[in-house]
Amino acid sequence: MKIAAVHTHLLDHKLDHAFESASMRFDRRQHCLVEIVCDDGTIGWGEALGPAAPNAAVIKAYAPRLLGRDPLDIEVLWLELYNLLRDQGQRGLAVTALSGIDIALWDIKGKHYETSISRLLGGRFREDVKAYATGSFRKDGVDAVSDVAAETAAYAAQGFHAVKIKIGFDVDQDIAVIRAVRQAIGPDVGLMIDANHGYDVLEACAVGKAVADLDIGWFEEPVIPEQLGAYRAVRQGQPIPVAGGETWHGRFGMREPLETRAVDILQPDICGSGGFSEMRRIADMAALHGVRLVPHVWGTGVAIAAGLQFIASLPPDPPRRNGRPPILEFDRTVNPFRQAVLTTPLDHAGGIVTIPDGPGLGIEINRDTLERYKLRD
Repeated sequence: MKIAAVHTHLLDHKLDHAFESASMRFDRRQHCLVEIVCDDGTIGWGEALGPAAPNAAVIKAYAPRLLGRDPLDIEVLWLELYNLLRDQGQRGLAVTALSGIDIALWDIKGKHYETSISRLLGGRFREDVKAYATGSFRKDGVDAVSDVAAETAAYAAQGFHAVKIKIGFDVDQDIAVIRAVRQAIGPDVGLMIDANHGYDVLEACAVGKAVADLDIGWFEEPVIPEQLGAYRAVRQGQPIPVAGGETWHGRFGMREPLETRAVDILQPDICGSGGFSEMRRIADMAALHGVRLVPHVWGTGVAIAAGLQFIASLPPDPPRRNGRPPILEFDRTVNPFRQAVLTTPLDHAGGIVTIPDGPGLGIEINRDTLERYKLRD
């Protein structure tokens, strides 16, 4: 079995109503899928986190090194591709593009051996996972306080055990939103806040202190990801656990935050941190440093499937009776092709998502959806 072709699929949809985080405005949904085809007909699928077209360009640069190679030599290929752009890469697009390739190769491996990726990684600790709802991006022309409160109340009514909301816009307004959400969802539903690196240290500490009485699960990306010292200052300056890591790439990008205790909770994204190959190392590093790991997930059904396979294989930490299971980030924002790329959607039932147990990622791709949402010039 040899790799015969590497394709990218750029998916695009123009939103009727744009929405914003503290650091980004979304007027379109765009994602990059990776398809690796072998000469025996086996096909693997992956996804690269981040801007679709730039990821596709890097994957195109990697592709010649893959053609004619054995797709089961995943570690060999991973290191060769990483080294190809090491001097100018190390993080960012060089790793997000590699992530999509790595996921597709693991999908091929699972199909070749007729078992799920989670079993190849060592076994399945769980068959389903609680999902928390991610949403509450700011919308144009609406009152943020009432809008976010109503949105999160709906998630709680659907059975989600927790919700994560977007802040980082304005300290006073953000505090009002957080308080309104806690009142709307009640005391028994978990609440996490995500600033998308919209604050400086003083602002982040002010928000953390102001809402400390509301039982906040974590304070995500309070400051820009380059400022690890600022992360540590926020941890010391307010009482809510600090989370981050979706914009740190690979084991090298995770090392300093772990060694210096910049975060209480590490959030690598399998589609951005190097794929399954690197996520295994990152999980081990987090466990060695006693830092909780909660994977970040943002993408199509391919990204969700990859996240689920990894979560299935993630050992409990610490391994105790009635231990704390991992949780799944479940994007609720508008994206018409998120689940439509799959022939069988990976949806939730009362906030619980079943982990596929078929070969590889355990999914099948709907090619009609790929054609319908293909990015066109």
